[in-house]
Amino acid sequence: MSSSAPYSTAPGNETSSKSERAYAAIKEKILGGEYNPGYRLVLAKLADDLGFSVVPVREAIRRLEAENFVTFERNVGATVAGIDPTEYLYTMQTLSIVEGAATALSAPLITASDIARARAVNAAMRECLAHFDPISFTALNLEFHSVLFENCPNPHILDLVHRGWNRLQALRSSTFNYVPGRASESVAEHEALLQLLESGAGADDVERAARAHRAATLDAYLARSAPEEPAHAPLTPSY
Repeated sequence: MSSSAPYSTAPGNETSSKSERAYAAIKEKILGGEYNPGYRLVLAKLADDLGFSVVPVREAIRRLEAENFVTFERNVGATVAGIDPTEYLYTMQTLSIVEGAATALSAPLITASDIARARAVNAAMRECLAHFDPISFTALNLEFHSVLFENCPNPHILDLVHRGWNRLQALRSSTFNYVPGRASESVAEHEALLQLLESGAGADDVERAARAHRAATLDAYLARSAPEEPAHAPLTPSY
């Protein structure tokens, strides 16, 4: 490779590439639960494990801190950030509203092919129940819902939906981790939602069903943490 080729021999580019790889590796372990909230991220050990110097690892940690995956504590150093139950509540409430609207607006544009694709993903989720992996199940859950909301013609609402899902990922919060019994209910609700879309139901009915589905997941989480959490107003409006 010639020295003029992009990203070839420049030390800065090499460090940037290693930083990107370190970022991806550490983030994957955080999302996968190997690095739990409170886990100390010791730069020297991470660098040794990854086979890099400390410099790209430090850059990766700074990036993860900016994305709220990592916090710095005095006299402790970098640690994996904890999950804020209140932030989770607000994120799920917001996502319930904007994703419900996005799904309703998408409904007239969802094709038979889209329905078949979503149903195939839901079948994979059903198979996942036998040997339950909350991380894989959550990834499939996003894939399923993406099929239903990605046709939303309103880019502003769609952007809010993406922000909500990204915020959930930053929280590393898979409700199915805390209430695995909710997973089978979720699969059943997915099929009911698909049948509703196939029937040509109106936008109000689709939005109500999509919001109720999201609300049920949040309610399951709140019910489990009820002794520690204050009471909250019902998420789903009574219309």
